[in-house]
Amino acid sequence: MKKFSDVYKKSKRKIIEYVISNRLFISYVILSVIGTILVRHFTTGADTLYPFITDLGIILLIGGMGYFIKGKNQFKYFFTWICIFTLIEIVNSIYYVFYTSFASFGELSTLSQAETVTGSIWEKLNISYFIYLIFPTIFYLIHKKLNKSSYYNFLVKVENGKAMCITTLVAGLLLLSVSFITAQKQDYSRLAKLWNRNFIVERWGILMYEGNDLFQTLRPKLSSLFGLEEAKELFNQYFSSEEAGQYKSENKYTGILEGKNVVFVHMESMQTFLMDQEYNGVELTPNLNKLAKEGMFFSNFYPQVSTGTSSDTEFTLLSSLMPAASGPVFTSYYDRKYNTIAKLLTEQGYYTFSMHGNLASMWNRNKAHPSLGYQGMYFEESFNYNEEDIINLGINDKLFFEQAIPIIEGVEQSYPNYMGTIITLSNHSPFTFQDLYGEYDFSTTYKELNKTTGLVEEHTTDYLSGTAAGNFMSSVHYADQALGDFLKYVKESDYFDNTVFVFYGDHDAKLTRKELNYLYNYDYKTGELYEEGDEEYVEYDSFAHNLNKKTPLIIWTKNSELKYTFRGEVDYYMGMIDVAPTILNMFGLSNDYALGHDIFNIRDENVIAFPDGSFITNMMYYNNSTGEYKIINENTIIDENYITERKSYVENLLDVSNAIIVYNLLDTKENADE
Repeated sequence: MKKFSDVYKKSKRKIIEYVISNRLFISYVILSVIGTILVRHFTTGADTLYPFITDLGIILLIGGMGYFIKGKNQFKYFFTWICIFTLIEIVNSIYYVFYTSFASFGELSTLSQAETVTGSIWEKLNISYFIYLIFPTIFYLIHKKLNKSSYYNFLVKVENGKAMCITTLVAGLLLLSVSFITAQKQDYSRLAKLWNRNFIVERWGILMYEGNDLFQTLRPKLSSLFGLEEAKELFNQYFSSEEAGQYKSENKYTGILEGKNVVFVHMESMQTFLMDQEYNGVELTPNLNKLAKEGMFFSNFYPQVSTGTSSDTEFTLLSSLMPAASGPVFTSYYDRKYNTIAKLLTEQGYYTFSMHGNLASMWNRNKAHPSLGYQGMYFEESFNYNEEDIINLGINDKLFFEQAIPIIEGVEQSYPNYMGTIITLSNHSPFTFQDLYGEYDFSTTYKELNKTTGLVEEHTTDYLSGTAAGNFMSSVHYADQALGDFLKYVKESDYFDNTVFVFYGDHDAKLTRKELNYLYNYDYKTGELYEEGDEEYVEYDSFAHNLNKKTPLIIWTKNSELKYTFRGEVDYYMGMIDVAPTILNMFGLSNDYALGHDIFNIRDENVIAFPDGSFITNMMYYNNSTGEYKIINENTIIDENYITERKSYVENLLDVSNAIIVYNLLDTKENADE
């Protein structure tokens, strides 16, 4: 018993001595760890043990090196790292609100875009994101208190820096060993491939994610040969496989557009569910609805964007490749070789152009668009407008379309054939320009029994006013009016008889599930949301929210020969990477390195991959972060093989696409063939 007591006293003394002589280091560790816990809690909500162990291990490894520094300079070292951790936490907290994902070093080049989307950023900011600033502040105050005492002088006399460094590094390595030993094979795979960022943070922690992302970002830039052979092998295996050519055949639409012009109309943040909205007998999107009835409407069409949002859509539509795993293609990989619609039509003698009412430098389009094959660009400097004509990022859609028509008519006069992309922008977040959108009556009238008087009374409420959903829909109604103006111009013009228009929504509005749930479960009589079990309750879970992100895709023309061909609803599930193969086949052309498919060949067999590894088929939606899925077709039974095969397909597609982009494989292939 006495022996145990001696051991206890000795251990207690050692612990006290350690705490007394390591107060600065312990403060650094505790404050740093709390910050990493909070960033996970406020984003994914993951509060499991593994990311805690991994983050703590990294914090100890970094902190251990501080023991080689003497006295007050240790504060500078630890303080610098706490500030770095704080910056990581703030950036990722804000970033997560916009993209439901985590920031990448490859996206630092997009910071130059911030000045043009300031409104969106300020709209989303919350004071709670800056709670992390407390940690460097507390650490500084601890340092001031220690500085007033004899702590630093005491430290110089008693601290064995080498021994403490080794001990701390060993402790850090042991923690990381536990994290790595307990990891499963798929955990390592996702860490290496990087496209499922949420999972990486949930399993490995925010610090491991950022460290790995930095390595993955620098790897191909430090050495073009690093990983190149592996990328080439993956590329060759994919395009030599039977699967790659399985759905490449002619169909009834092959060559139907030969000799025709094509104009793509990029509709900012326009979602398909909006077409079902009606208030007080007035449709929210009457012109879009009419367009869908007059043209060929793809009702299950999904964008496949990552953090490049609109620019990802432009790239994916033209190239039939997925967005890059790290950093938007337009800013990080714009100088690669890509096979695109614009380039293939240029080879057929077409003049190609892009048009946008914002700065040409936005999303680096002044460099990315020529790289993708556009010969002409009509951006902000091509339009006449005043300050009051601006909505959000540039010239409002109504004035933009009004001035775009004569420019396109001039193109038609000057060139025998052309292909163009018109990019709208008024329906961009933040949706705060309510006084410029015009009036749309969202009010709801209902009858209710007055229990006091016994009389039925009529009440009117405008419960959507001022809400995120209401503001968005006001903006949508304005954008739809501008679209109606454009269609009127086209129909009345003496031109465009030989032109086909392809209208598409570029991505969802990035509203949260909570914000959109207001549309489905708000009880305007009580001012509260319906809850599960209520008679009026509509289930709007994460699956419903993701399935709701589909956007319109409509092929329309006033050409007398084709307008009856391009008519009706197509309900095959289709992704943005399927647009190029589908449209190119109509021109009798083919992109040999497209990763999408002609939708009229693949039909119900299509798998729509998303950059995080999730996917949709006509049977189900699969969430790659959680491993959970939602049956879409209730008349079918999904077995494990169905999911496994499609997961494997999606992972392979993402890897091949990223290899093409990062390692410039299409240029390498072309040079090798020569």
